[in-house]
Amino acid sequence: MTDADLELYRRVDEVLYYVWDPIGIAQSPVARDEYQGYLPKVFAMLQEGADASSVAGYLDTVATERMGLQENGEHSKHVAELLLDWKTMIYRPR
Repeated sequence: MTDADLELYRRVDEVLYYVWDPIGIAQSPVARDEYQGYLPKVFAMLQEGADASSVAGYLDTVATERMGLQENGEHSKHVAELLLDWKTMIYRPR
């Protein structure tokens, strides 16, 4: 894994925990690893060139099918766009 890959992996972890946070636990340090099970898939999707719609769809599926929550497409889209922005920033030529 390159330094850029590691940086993106860390950013995905932070965004999932602090921004996506579908069950509202971001203020609880003991729950810091709550969303890490979804991290490898989201990271892989970004590495494979997934677009915002695909990433948002995955996040919505997780929230609705695995967590039993209501769909929140606008929030998932915002999170996916933020993740893609991080990817662009990290991998941009310097």
